[in-house]
Amino acid sequence: MAERGIVTTSALVAGEDRRTHVIKIDGYSRFKELLRTGKYTTSVPFSVGGHNWAMKYFPNGSKAAAGYIPGHISVYLVLDSDDAKDVKAQFSFNIVDKDGVPVPSYSRTTTEHIFPRKGSDWGFSNFIKHEDLEGSAHLRGDSFRIMCDVTVGMKIRCEETKCNPLEVPASNLHQHLGDLLKGMDGADVTFQVGGHKFTAHRYVLAARSSVFKAELFGAMKEKTDSPIQIDNMESDVFESLLLFIYTDSLPVTDTVMAGHLLVAADRYNIERLKLICEDKLCNHIGSDMVATSLALAEQHSCHGLKEACFEFLASPPNLEAMVASDGYQHLKRSCPTIITELLARLLRVELQVVKDIGMDI
Repeated sequence: MAERGIVTTSALVAGEDRRTHVIKIDGYSRFKELLRTGKYTTSVPFSVGGHNWAMKYFPNGSKAAAGYIPGHISVYLVLDSDDAKDVKAQFSFNIVDKDGVPVPSYSRTTTEHIFPRKGSDWGFSNFIKHEDLEGSAHLRGDSFRIMCDVTVGMKIRCEETKCNPLEVPASNLHQHLGDLLKGMDGADVTFQVGGHKFTAHRYVLAARSSVFKAELFGAMKEKTDSPIQIDNMESDVFESLLLFIYTDSLPVTDTVMAGHLLVAADRYNIERLKLICEDKLCNHIGSDMVATSLALAEQHSCHGLKEACFEFLASPPNLEAMVASDGYQHLKRSCPTIITELLARLLRVELQVVKDIGMDI
């Protein structure tokens, strides 16, 4: 049998380009006050399918649109490329929740639409009622986000491809280290946390945490033959901390656990875990938790979380609810300077609740 010659490959591609752009409406009430019906503001341009696009936001609706019903927000997609002609695109607009997930009840999708030239737009004149948005949990701190998902068909093209029978799998190092944590083969250090004992590998801990490295290989090394007592931490928090150290991942975590893990991550200088927990708390700020989150932000130098709390408290109802909460009393006692900073941010707002906070300090 004759040997096969050199094989080359190519692919004919009838593809499409799909991208998502999210615009944050920061200051919903102010936009609604400043831009009357028919007036709009525009997002920064974004590229899809080799063309530039932008989103138009009408806080009080587009009165020029057929079928517009007063009391609605209007949103449009506009083609923004100079030489564009008859561009076909399909798109959707969605309100997104605090986790960045589209809310099905506030989602609108078009069929394929042709945009003839630059400045052509298309969208939804009755995207969402003011009263529906204002009564929802998606308007937080007087802000909300709209996601625009755009798909543009591309011309058929031919691509040269590589003929490679091998496929290199993704790294599974985290799985092996996770199995090492579960099996405890070669474990050489024990921790006592509450009523539970945890065994681990000192070299893994030292590689992931400078604090563990100092404790396990520094002046305390001679004391690590017996179980190391971990105070001021719950056993389930330490268990999750170990899981992250070995696998660089966490199971689904609620906001309470995220707060505890943030403290633990700061304690052991595990910066990535700290940022993950901070991001979780930033995306789950509510009136019942904002005082606690603000205290955590101040005590553990979490600038992003602090700013997210201040943004949330810019809304008068959120501020009133925070002041009435038990967490506010703890915040005043533990971080009085943060109250002063908050007041400075709110001086321009003439609210009685702000005066009450000032008198209560």
